[in-house]
Parts: sequence; structure tokens; C-alpha cells
Amino acid sequence: MAFSNRSILVACARTAMVVVGCCNLGAGPFSSRTIDYVAELFTSQGCSSCPPADQWLTSIARAPGVVAVSFHVDYWDYIGWRDTLASPAFTARQKAYAAAHGEGNVYTPQAIVNGLAGAAGGDSTEIEQAIKAIKELDGALTVRMRLSETSGHFAVEVAEGGGGPAGVFALRVARASTVQILRGENAGRSVTYTNVVRAIDKLGDWTGRTATFDMPDAAHEGEGFVVLVQKGTPEQPGAILAAAKTEGL
Repeated sequence: MAFSNRSILVACARTAMVVVGCCNLGAGPFSSRTIDYVAELFTSQGCSSCPPADQWLTSIARAPGVVAVSFHVDYWDYIGWRDTLASPAFTARQKAYAAAHGEGNVYTPQAIVNGLAGAAGGDSTEIEQAIKAIKELDGALTVRMRLSETSGHFAVEVAEGGGGPAGVFALRVARASTVQILRGENAGRSVTYTNVVRAIDKLGDWTGRTATFDMPDAAHEGEGFVVLVQKGTPEQPGAILAAAKTEGL
């Protein structure tokens, strides 16, 4: 199923404490877990082609060097089952990617790699080809970032680097969500979804200088955070310069 109308992702920007300059990022050298790639899977409970892609995301999500999240879109709701995890904002994010990549349509399942390339969701060969083709393209995943945690509250530290300016976004992510689907193309199926995005908050802007951003919320039961430093705007997203995830994602 395809839609060609372009719309805008509305991310809820919250006030963040930002310290920019030659601040100390903690004892010892700045370090962060190396992220090989970021995969965003656009999926729907109403799409009969999506369960294999959802299983693929589950198979890669816990790898230390992978940040993998699923965004549920709402444009399949018309066929008789309203996706319980979908948001118009997530549909808008996929449409914004399509516009940025010069594509007229969106579809499910679709994987976006490092913010730069789309591939058929669940097609591991096509996704691997996309990963190799865009490695470090436009500065993707070349900036260091670290998450630090105190009593369930996280701070984001982004090192000095090239490719800015960019937005810093916190994704609130449910580790797993099992849904009994009663109608539509997947009627009668029980599907467990992994790393389901529930909200996107903009923490602030990174200019290329060392900066610390305060996460607006503490972690909730069964949830964690993914943080992305991404070029462009929500309407025209670009390369993901840095990514990090909390434990368990």
C-alpha cells in the first residue's frame, strides 16, 4: 500500500539543560559503544507482509553494535484493524524520509538505515547492501556519544565532531509489546513487537562542539531510550551522526 502525500513529523520539543564548550565529560577519555548501523523499521499490525520484518528486527535488536527500533504507522487502519501502537507522527516521519530521498511513495515494511537509505523491511540482503553502500556517508555514525545514568535518569554527552548542526532526539522505546490482532489482514495472530517507539522528544541542537543534554524523563518499567543525533530537520531528515541506546534495547 502506498501514499504519496507529504506530511510533517511533529516532535515534542522539551526544555533541556545544555552545556556547550570545553566541559569535562567525566574521568578518563571520552568513550562510547561503537554503533555499526541504525535501523528504523516502519511496520503495521494491519500489514500481512510485516510479521517477517518484525521478526527480523527482533533478531538483530539486541546486538551491541546495532540500534534498531520499530515505528508503527497508521495508514493501514482503514482495512478494519486500528494499530494499537501507531501514531500519525511516525507516519509523518516515514513520509519525510520518502521526500528527503526523492521517493513518491511509502510502504510497509520498510527499513531506513542511518537515515540515508531505504530497503525492504526484513530483506536482510538488501539491508546489508544498504549498510555497506552508505557506510560513513555524509558523516553517518562518525560522532561519539555517551549516555550516563544516575538513579534511572540519563544524561546525553555528545563529543566534538564534524557534520553539524544537528538535532538531538530522545526516543522512548518499549522493549517488547505483544498484541492480539483481531481483525484485518493479520486477524487471529499474536505478534510480539520489539523496541517499539512510543514518543520522540527533541532535546536540543548540537553545533559540532562538545555538549551535554539532560534527558527530560526517567526510564519507565519495560522501557528504555534511544538517542539520535541527526542532520536536517523533521521535515527533511538527513544522516544520523551518532546513536546510543540504554541497556536492554
